[in-house]
Amino acid sequence: MLFSENDPAPVLSHGVSDGGGILLTCEHAGHAVPSALGDLGVPQADLRDHIGWDPGALAVAQVLADRLQTRLVAQRYSRLVIDCNRPRSAPDLIPEVSDTRAVPGNVALSVEDRDRRWHLTHQPFHAEVAHQRALHRALLSIHSFTPQKRDGAPRATQIGVLARDGNRLFTHLMTELPTLWPGQVVANDPYEIEDDSDYTIPVHAERHGLPHALLEIRNDLIADAAGVIRMAEALSAALKGYRL
Repeated sequence: MLFSENDPAPVLSHGVSDGGGILLTCEHAGHAVPSALGDLGVPQADLRDHIGWDPGALAVAQVLADRLQTRLVAQRYSRLVIDCNRPRSAPDLIPEVSDTRAVPGNVALSVEDRDRRWHLTHQPFHAEVAHQRALHRALLSIHSFTPQKRDGAPRATQIGVLARDGNRLFTHLMTELPTLWPGQVVANDPYEIEDDSDYTIPVHAERHGLPHALLEIRNDLIADAAGVIRMAEALSAALKGYRL
C-alpha cells in the first residue's frame, strides 16, 4: 500500500466544469508525501522549496479557476514522490538527486516500488485530466520557477508562455499578456516543451489538437496573497478575451 486512510487523495479538482472552457492543470501543486514513505529522507524545508513543488502555482490556479468559472485539476503530492509532468522513461521521474540535494527515499527503488507510484499517483492525475479534457476546448498548465538559475544568475523573465506550435491559445496569450503585465513576458523561457521532460502538453493537448500553453511564473511574484491576486487578475483578463 502507498496511501493510508489519513493520506489525502492524489488528485485535487477545483472549480466547475462548464463543458467548454479552458481546462487548468497544476502538476506540481503540492509537497505532500504519503505516510508510507516517511519524509523521503528530505528536510521539510527542502520539501517546501522548489525541488518539492511549484510554490504559488496552486494558489494562482485556484483563483484563476474561480474567476474563469472553469475546472482545475491539480496534483497534491510532491514531485519528489513522482513528477506528474514527466513521461515514464524520464530519468528524473523519481529523482534520487534534485538540484544537487539528495533524496534518500528514492535510492535503489525496486521496479514494483516505481510501478506503485506511477499507477497510484501519476496515472490517476492524468486519468482525471483526460476526463476533463473531453469537456473543455483548451488546456492551460500552470507552473512556477525560481528567480535565479542554478549558478545564481538572476532571471529577468517574469512569465514564460510555452508551446511548440503557434496554436490559438499560445498566440493569444503572447499578444495579450504583455499589455496586461508590467514585467517581461517571454515565449518559451525559462524552459521549452520537450518530449523527454513533459507529459501533460504532449499527451493531452498536442496529441488531440487542443489549443494550449504551459505558463511558467517566477515564484517570487506569487509568494504572498497580494502577488497571487495581481497575477491572477492579469491572467484572467487575458484569458477572458480568448475566443473559444
